[in-house]
Amino acid sequence: MPVLTWLTRENDLKLAQNAPYRLLEELPELSAGEASTENTLIQGDNLDALKALLPYYAGEVKCIYIDPPYNTRSAFEHYDDNLEHSQWLAMIYPRLESLRELLAEEGSIWVSIDDNEGHYLKVIMDEVFGRRNFVANVLWQKRTSPEARLALGAAHDHILVYGKNAEKTELNKLTVTEEQASNYKNTDNDPRGPWASSDFTAQGWRPNQMYKIITPGGAEYEPPGGRCWGNIEPEFKRLKEEGRIWFGKNGKSRPRVKTFLSEIQGISAWTWWTNKEVGHNQESKKEINQLFGTADAFDTPKPERLLRRIIELATNPGDLVLDSFLGSGTTAAVAHKMGRRYIGIEMGEHAVTHCAPRLTKIIEGEQGGISQTVNWQGGGGYRFYRLGEAIFDEYGRINRAITFRTLAAHVWFCDTRTPWSPSPQPSPTGGEGAIRTPMLGVHNGTAYYLLFNGILGDKRPDGGNVLTGKLLEILPSHNGPKVIYGETSRLSSERLRRENITFRQIPYDIKAR
Repeated sequence: MPVLTWLTRENDLKLAQNAPYRLLEELPELSAGEASTENTLIQGDNLDALKALLPYYAGEVKCIYIDPPYNTRSAFEHYDDNLEHSQWLAMIYPRLESLRELLAEEGSIWVSIDDNEGHYLKVIMDEVFGRRNFVANVLWQKRTSPEARLALGAAHDHILVYGKNAEKTELNKLTVTEEQASNYKNTDNDPRGPWASSDFTAQGWRPNQMYKIITPGGAEYEPPGGRCWGNIEPEFKRLKEEGRIWFGKNGKSRPRVKTFLSEIQGISAWTWWTNKEVGHNQESKKEINQLFGTADAFDTPKPERLLRRIIELATNPGDLVLDSFLGSGTTAAVAHKMGRRYIGIEMGEHAVTHCAPRLTKIIEGEQGGISQTVNWQGGGGYRFYRLGEAIFDEYGRINRAITFRTLAAHVWFCDTRTPWSPSPQPSPTGGEGAIRTPMLGVHNGTAYYLLFNGILGDKRPDGGNVLTGKLLEILPSHNGPKVIYGETSRLSSERLRRENITFRQIPYDIKAR
């Protein structure tokens, strides 16, 4: 498959792998609402933040939406959108790699872009996600009228859509709007209620769909030139008997198929999204001005209706949404109002000045954007985090600030490539609600253990951090292969083989990248 090349490509392809695992430190004073919420707002470099999320959310995110810098050679107050082309490629590639690891098998990623980098982005996403996993290129009509300064101005942005696995990608139909429902009438007083009709022909020529139809009024019809009937004759007769064929008020019109409003499960979307459907730049600017005032507004926000369309298509209530270029916070705001869980990442200070205040207003019941459409009344919460220390220092040693839970999530992910979900358990050495077992879990028949930070209540060499015969006897049992991390092992290689144990020494056998 053809790939893009640029000056620093070989180094840039290693950036995601070489990014350090960092701690996420909560700032309770910047968090708001329900303390038990999973909604997360992170301030910090999004490449490092994505790496920090992998041990917990790999393969868990149902919908990713990002609105990266467009590289338009313009200056914006809140971020730099004037990157050289090679720098832009170096920025986007490793972030897409990390996002792919976070995406669920049935999930989808949606990336807004314009023509400055859009076609290069398509080639890179083909490489990262695979051409076979390309879903669509949505065109969003972002303007309401031509730009007078230009002879040929851009009316649209692209939204490139990919799946983690196109064969499993799940997309919904759109909810029928009141305006769409108004197109359904009941001109024949059908007891099944309002209906709309559609053409009963199909493109092409199929021998078993080339038959004559005689209407109740006596008119005769053959399929139009270059087309055939929409189904075989027995199926047409069944539809006719069920009163699902419409021949017009006089019974002489060419047949059409009736679809009843009561049976509609949703409307199929297509790739042309008008500003009437999902909003436009002026609408999004107005939304931001109402939230922050004209003096402190954001330059290039997206309208809430646009994000509602994406989230409605890509998720169901309770699913996880991620935006690693959060900007003014629109994705998180819309996800919150729509009852989705979300993670938002923003590097700049406006994570504090814009994103957090916006989400707090939503918790309080803010009524802008899509609030009234989705009947938003307030509630929920979010937790605010900043990127903290790296798990490993420059010499490869474990940071002293690392807790058992943090290191456990790290080693579990490195070995299994799945997120770790610990279950607090009681034990003789700890109370209810604390993690007091070194056994992290079982994956594909192998049990994983971590002897670290006195998990068994004793940090002495013959205690909880060193694998000894005595300690082995009290470890949770597993009838199968075992991987045990610890400071050192006092068991012979023969004993380890006999017990089906692979021992890994901390910190040397822990993957730092």
